[in-house]
Amino acid sequence: MHVLVVEDDEKIASFIARGLRQEGCAVDTADNGIDGFHRAMEEHYDAAIVDVMLPRLGGLDLIRDLRKEDNLVPVLILSARSSVDDRISGLRAGGDDYLVKPFSFAELIARVQALVRRARSVADPVTLAAGDLQLDLARRTVSRAGVPIELQPREFALLEFLVRNRGRVISKTLIMDRVWGYDFDPSTNVVESRMSRLRDKVDRGFPHALIKTVRGAGYTIDDKA
Repeated sequence: MHVLVVEDDEKIASFIARGLRQEGCAVDTADNGIDGFHRAMEEHYDAAIVDVMLPRLGGLDLIRDLRKEDNLVPVLILSARSSVDDRISGLRAGGDDYLVKPFSFAELIARVQALVRRARSVADPVTLAAGDLQLDLARRTVSRAGVPIELQPREFALLEFLVRNRGRVISKTLIMDRVWGYDFDPSTNVVESRMSRLRDKVDRGFPHALIKTVRGAGYTIDDKA
């Protein structure tokens, strides 16, 4: 599970991040609303934990801006404000849950896990598409323009991750973390090697290449012919 924590109180942010990592989560942090917004737009997160009182851009404005950009990352709002009106304002801004400070970490992780389960059960599709490329997630099959494509399990996971994030540039580090599940080793070329084989299978013989390299940044799926 990949979680973004947007909190300007260093002690609270460190407490949350440490606890989430102990639960096996990958965690990124931001100490103001502007940085939090950009991180949420640039990376794929399973959930975000957002404080209300943030410098540069308030937490509720941050959430509103994400929803305007159709970013549906599940958001748990953290706040010292506990009135019913405050909770309603947070949910109306686009938050998915609301937790009042001080809080127990056990309750926080339980709420985050519940948000992720809910989002996955509602949003997880059976098939994914990018242009004429189709992925059947249940049967683990791929076709392009109706032509079946045989992929190894890791290749399927890599292609699924790219298609789920189509339109975004995905860094090599993030691919390593999400597809291989371990920390980035700058000396390894496993991503380039597997991406090359995936290109051969997905793009060779078709007039439009779907998998693009963005020099110095990563990879993306371009389904605009």
